[in-house]
Order: sequence, then structure tokens, then C-alpha cells
Amino acid sequence: MRAPNEIDFWRGFALITIFIDHVPGLVFENYTMRNFGLSDAAELFVFLAGWSMRLLVDGRRGRMSVLESTLRLESRAITIFTVQMILTQLALAITAAGALIFENPLFLEWNNAAAAFQEPVETQIGLALLTHQLFYFDILPLYVVLMFMAPLFVIADRTARWLPLALGLTIYLATHITGMNIPTWPVEGRWYFNPFAWQLNFVLGFVVADPKGVLSFTRNHRTLLRILAAPIVLVSLWLALTDFTPNPLSMPQPRLLFTFDKTFAAPARILHLLALVALFSGLFAVISRLLPSITSFLSLLGRNSLYVFSLGSITALLSQYVRYELGSSLWVDTGVLGVGIIIMGFTAWIVEWRGRQRGS
Repeated sequence: MRAPNEIDFWRGFALITIFIDHVPGLVFENYTMRNFGLSDAAELFVFLAGWSMRLLVDGRRGRMSVLESTLRLESRAITIFTVQMILTQLALAITAAGALIFENPLFLEWNNAAAAFQEPVETQIGLALLTHQLFYFDILPLYVVLMFMAPLFVIADRTARWLPLALGLTIYLATHITGMNIPTWPVEGRWYFNPFAWQLNFVLGFVVADPKGVLSFTRNHRTLLRILAAPIVLVSLWLALTDFTPNPLSMPQPRLLFTFDKTFAAPARILHLLALVALFSGLFAVISRLLPSITSFLSLLGRNSLYVFSLGSITALLSQYVRYELGSSLWVDTGVLGVGIIIMGFTAWIVEWRGRQRGS
């Protein structure tokens, strides 16, 4: 078991934030990071995934070979795909059960589930191909694609340290210029998390984590970066609080570069994320001294992120039905959040307990 560290801590923070945001209308939803800036926990989570990939391939025992890195990353992609299949089927079963228990067929249309019950044959194929995704269960497909793409960036990194960032930026710009995205089927549309755009968050985490990379100078100029980051965070806060959104029709081409669009990971959102990273990096040392129990708990969640995210997503879906039945109130919402945190914490604990049992 790893000791509490900054990456796991912030990943745990992101997991709880994502849980809150996945229960629409929850009173605590008004206080998550997406209400105080342009980026949200999803961007942070993907950035930290890229950082974690750097720690994996440049491990303490020395750099993995390209072949070993590829096998590890592709096996991770297969694991995430398997988890996505299980979660989706569980979510559909819960949706169907909700419709039966509460005698409300409208529940079958919640969270983009309608196609699974109206066109089950086509939708089952779409679910397996990841071309049909339920709302709030659409971030793992992004991770599947990112993990399958990851060896490409590892190979680029072994070729030249500047190449992963150059490659990521090239793909990102091409995506914004062409509007490239993966189509959905059988319901016509596009992926909510466009992997060709979101890969830049992932690559930035991978590059920033390199102590000898093209962005390594940031480690020696943290004070300057914080000074530069502060006004960006403040402007983003003002934009969020005033609910300002640029009119795409008044923007120059390519318009996607000048919006706050989440699907295409707009530059403004990425800039805000990087400013937050610059402003709050190193704060973990202070938090760990002042709040050691919270630090340990969030790091526990972060160490077991896939399991915690999975159970958290199912719990969030169940919470939607609980709030429908009991109504919305501070007491109900506090109970939902408390139960959710307990379930996520227990999930992380049992995973590590099993690991210790196997090692004994």
C-alpha cells in the first residue's frame, strides 16, 4: 500500500466531487469545483491519470521497456472496458427495477437508457461497441480510448521528450479544426467526452510529471507560476459566477477554440485546469499536517480509483431514485452524500484488505 501522496489525495477529492455531480439536484452540487471555474473534476481526473501513467512507465525500479509499457497499458484498457460493460448492465437493471418498483415507465428514459428498452438488439451491440453510453457512465469509455492510445505517447516520449506534447497538440488542434469526434449509435449523436480532444489533458499530465521533460522548468519557478495562475483562476471564477458563455456564432473560425465547450475540452477549460494545478500544487504537504485523517481517507480513495469510481457511480444512480422517493431536502441530501462516501471508503478499504490477505 502506498503512503498518502499528492496525486492520490487529489484523485480522491475528484472522486467525491464526481459522485456529488452525478446526483442531479443534490444541494452539495452547488459547491463543487465546476461552480467556481471553467474546468471540473473530470478534467482533473484525466490530468492525474496522465501523471500516473508517467509514474507507471518510469517506475522506481527503472523505466519499463516499450513492450512492457504497451502490455501494461493495453491490459488496463481491457480491464476498464470490462468494468464499463458490467457497470452499464447494472445501471440498466437498476433503471428497470426503478420503473417497476415505482410504477413509473418514464424512469426507462432516464440517463439516455430509453434505447436499451425500445431497441434492445441494436443498443446491446452499441453498448458493446461503446457507441451507446448512459449519462453519468460515459467517462470510462474515454479512459478505454486513452489507454489504447497511451502506448503511442510512450513511444513518442522515448523518441524525444518534446514529442508527446507536440503530438497531443497536433491531434487536439486537428480535432477542433475539423470537429472530429466518435459517432454514437443507435441513437444518433457524438461522444460527450471527445477522446481526440480530451487526450490533451491526459498528455499534459504525462508531460508535466516528467522531471526532465519540456515542462520541467515549471518545478523551479513555482512562485512565478502561482502569480501568473492567480488572475486566471479569478477570471474563471468570475465567468462561472456570472454564468458567462461566449456566443459561438460571434467567434472566429475554428469556433470550438473560443468556446467553453466541455465535449471538445475547450482551451479555456484546460488553461483553467493548469492554473489550478500551478496554484494548488504543493498544498498537500500543508493539508496532510493540518488534516491527517482526511488526507489519509482521500488518498485511500485515490489509490483504488477504478473500484471507488465504479461503486460510486452505481451508488449515485441509486441515490437518484432515493431522492425521487423521499424528496429533496438538506437532510436527505446529507444522508445521500454520507452514505455515498461511506460506500466509496468501504470499497477502497476492502480492496486493500484483500490485497493484504493475498500477500500474507
